[in-house]
Amino acid sequence: MTIELRNSDRLPAPAGFSHAAIAPPGQTVYLAGTIGTDAEGNFADGLADQTTRALINMVDALIGVGGAVKDLAKIVVYVVGWRESMQRELFAGIGAAAQVNPLPLIPITLVGVQSLFLDAALIEVEGTAVIAP
Repeated sequence: MTIELRNSDRLPAPAGFSHAAIAPPGQTVYLAGTIGTDAEGNFADGLADQTTRALINMVDALIGVGGAVKDLAKIVVYVVGWRESMQRELFAGIGAAAQVNPLPLIPITLVGVQSLFLDAALIEVEGTAVIAP
């Protein structure tokens, strides 16, 4: 399934994402938030490593229901105690995850939060995808 990515000329040009994703008819998949743990529930160290693991986990969840990374339409990222100074670590984690599963430049929202469900979690990632019926 091809998701069409578009940018508005009424907004500043995006860097690393798109303003909008238009999905053809299909099955919408709402992926639960994933965090930066391995299959045994062990947390990766630091924001960069947890970001990598959380993104890989999100894509694995999508693949597990018959989707593919190309089916992603939007991602929401929640980061504990977000500050602009954390960008380098976050982007390092995104880059490392992209080595495993290159992510399309889809719409993405980052939300700074006080805490997540588990105290050791520094990041949680959720996605929305549209897969062919």
